[in-house]
Amino acid sequence: MTLTPQPIRVATGFDAEGMMILDEEERLVAVLVRLSDENEVAPGQWYLEAGFGPIDGVSHPTFSNLDMAQDWIGQRLTGGSKRLPLDSGRRPPSACGRHRS
Repeated sequence: MTLTPQPIRVATGFDAEGMMILDEEERLVAVLVRLSDENEVAPGQWYLEAGFGPIDGVSHPTFSNLDMAQDWIGQRLTGGSKRLPLDSGRRPPSACGRHRS
């Protein structure tokens, strides 16, 4: 499965660096936000801000890089059962000041 990342700014109140992830049919399947380096929970990591279709759910994991995020998203879209990253059990960074500058 080919996924296409497209940079975008996400209006989180802190002008966060974001990435839209599009599937092969150019449908939006996920929005990732890069967490601030000062973030107390997952500094510099990518956070699943929103997922659509099979990506939608209760879990909003973080990923150390975009390749890992796209791999996880691709697994979900193809019906794979790849486990979440180890840090996905934490409280979502949004509850921990994720976008501080």
